[in-house]
Amino acid sequence: MKLLLAEDTRDLNRVVTAMLRHEGYIVDSAYDGEEALVDILSNGYDAIILDIMMPKMDGLSVLREIRKRGIITPVLLLTAKAEVDDRVEGLDAGADDYLPKPFAMKELLARIRAMTRRKTEYTKDVLRFGDFTLNAENFELASENSVRLSVKEFALLQTFMLNEDKALDTEYIIEHVWEGEKESDASTVWLYVNYLKRKLSSIDSNATISGEKGGPYQLVMK
Repeated sequence: MKLLLAEDTRDLNRVVTAMLRHEGYIVDSAYDGEEALVDILSNGYDAIILDIMMPKMDGLSVLREIRKRGIITPVLLLTAKAEVDDRVEGLDAGADDYLPKPFAMKELLARIRAMTRRKTEYTKDVLRFGDFTLNAENFELASENSVRLSVKEFALLQTFMLNEDKALDTEYIIEHVWEGEKESDASTVWLYVNYLKRKLSSIDSNATISGEKGGPYQLVMK
């Protein structure tokens, strides 16, 4: 697995890079947003780790630019900001996951494994429900229009589609989508449920996800 780590704090960059290489990853390091963007456009990566606050070009700007160019590589954002609004801004920009600083190295490794494992385990099958399809090769959700899903959004919608006749509680969803990540809770699930509802609406699908905050939730036709 080849990773890009973009972090402007040099000591942290060196420590994380060394740890990732010790775990068997091939790692390129960047120290500002412009350098990170050049690396991403020049090389193929299995996952990208972006610090939000970087000189020359911030991480969100890098993220928006690569998504605009159609690059769907999973992206994990690192930031000292832990407020929900900052998390939402990152997810809106196309991030697949979010890890606030300070973080434990073991948790960073777990997040990376989750992103890269999901990417390699998805098949090329196209799942269907009602009037929309979900393409497991490129994470495309399509009906009258189409949109790309993040890794977490894909995993969540796939879970709903594979359990289309069931209402899923929050605990089940966290176990199967977030796999016990300590930052994940009922608010996280609710946030992603609303992301999926918005994206289903954006492709003009008649499907939605029923349920109030706290669950249970179910994929249904309107």
